[in-house]
Amino acid sequence: MLMVFIEATREGSLTFALAKFDGIMGLGFQGISVGNATPVWSTMLQQGLLHEELFSFWLNRNPNAEEGGEIVFGGVDKRHYRVKHTFVPVTQAGYWQFEMGDFLIANQTTGICEGRCSAIVDSGTSLITGPTTQINHVIGAEGIVSMECKDVVSQDGNMTWDLLVSGVLPSKVCSQIGLCMSGPGIRTVVGNEKTESVDELGDIVFCNACQMIAVWIQSQLKQMKTKDKVLRYMTELCGSLPSPMGESVIDCASVASMPNITFTIGGRAFDLTPDRYILKTGDGSTTVCLSGFTALDVPPPKGTLWILGEIFMGVYHTVFYFGDLKIGFAEALKQLRICKC
Repeated sequence: MLMVFIEATREGSLTFALAKFDGIMGLGFQGISVGNATPVWSTMLQQGLLHEELFSFWLNRNPNAEEGGEIVFGGVDKRHYRVKHTFVPVTQAGYWQFEMGDFLIANQTTGICEGRCSAIVDSGTSLITGPTTQINHVIGAEGIVSMECKDVVSQDGNMTWDLLVSGVLPSKVCSQIGLCMSGPGIRTVVGNEKTESVDELGDIVFCNACQMIAVWIQSQLKQMKTKDKVLRYMTELCGSLPSPMGESVIDCASVASMPNITFTIGGRAFDLTPDRYILKTGDGSTTVCLSGFTALDVPPPKGTLWILGEIFMGVYHTVFYFGDLKIGFAEALKQLRICKC
């Protein structure tokens, strides 16, 4: 298959520093693509490579599973879902946007989407975004802990320690581990066109947090503290930092008593139990439970807008029909089943 792609020469975001991406495969419509690049599914269709005008997602949320998930272009894998899909029409072809009905907490309406809400289903969004002040209040989440800070300690604490022990200055450590960048931001190349942009606020926040941690560790080194003790102390200090991205944390001991969350799509109820919308990050003393919802308050006339990301797609097998412009959801199977079909 011949395919045009966009080259990103550098990504300044912490997301790309912590998660090792090989690339990003955009699956929205061409109208929102960088440089008006043709989406991969559209290219496949033009080159006669698809049996049907659709693609489908099955995401395995079990981190210990051998198979993490599957995307099928031109069909669906019937081993990955339990019942027939519920379909809704695409209301705006940019992202995969549709209309969503009532939104419930513990089977009680919130009134948020009684008059319908616009929603987007997006495999590139990890959490579920929406007007979450009410949701996080009900499930006991508090936006006071910096998850990013704890992730830096958990994933880069050992390297930070080693660099400081070797004599690297705290101001240089974060650039060496990729959390502080200098020079121009993200650059995309499309033919002879070049554009540069950077999420400056996010970069500054994350870079400053990393440098703060490096200074903290350096001060503890001077007191001849052990590495394990220092890293535990760093995790505690992270708890006093506000989260720049709006994530909210909850008491892990209360997960079992939290309510079900329900989305109404195409007249059908799609439930999320607490174990599906609460994420756990870290191990041992660094374990934190993170709400799968994060705030995105879009004002009228475009709002209220929801984005159903991987949290939702991990529970519900999703089919994207670009031929009939519709989206389908069905309960996903956690494990593969033998299909005689």
